[in-house]
Amino acid sequence: MAEPKRIRAPFDDETARSLKAGDSVLITGKILAARDAAHKRMCECLDRGEKLPVDLKGQVVYYVGPSPAQPGKAVGSAGPTTSGRMDAYAPRLLDEGLKGMIGKGYRKPEVVEAMKRNGAPYLAAVGGAGALIAQTIKKYTVLAWPELGPEALAEMEVEDFPAIVVIDSDGTDYYEAGQKPYRKI
Repeated sequence: MAEPKRIRAPFDDETARSLKAGDSVLITGKILAARDAAHKRMCECLDRGEKLPVDLKGQVVYYVGPSPAQPGKAVGSAGPTTSGRMDAYAPRLLDEGLKGMIGKGYRKPEVVEAMKRNGAPYLAAVGGAGALIAQTIKKYTVLAWPELGPEALAEMEVEDFPAIVVIDSDGTDYYEAGQKPYRKI
């Protein structure tokens, strides 16, 4: 297996488009943390013509609602949430400048089309590895809607956050490619 690519977040266009389905990456920098409730609130803000609490240009969002932190830690367990729960909101947020998403599971065709249109990849974090992933999160800061608890919009400083590119900005799907050799014709 190839050495993981070391990349920085937020993503610029070159970084986002250079990631290919199947690439293993280690992300260092700042990423957003948001789940369904925060995604819904962001889209409601846009519907009302309001400014979002964060500029989405170049941002990478991790679909996570971390558990409470132990003393001396930024967060508790921080495993990925099923990405399909954000599919209703993802195309709109990609069109607002979002440059990458991290979660687990499949994405709807309209999300993949928005990814291609905006040059943004979808990455997967390993479900069930939340305690290990939490060790890469160095700081967690709530940016908006603290009343949502772990579903609030937050910023996380990460160091060597592990992920795999599942769908690249061209729409190549690693889940599909990985299953293909095992399908009966």
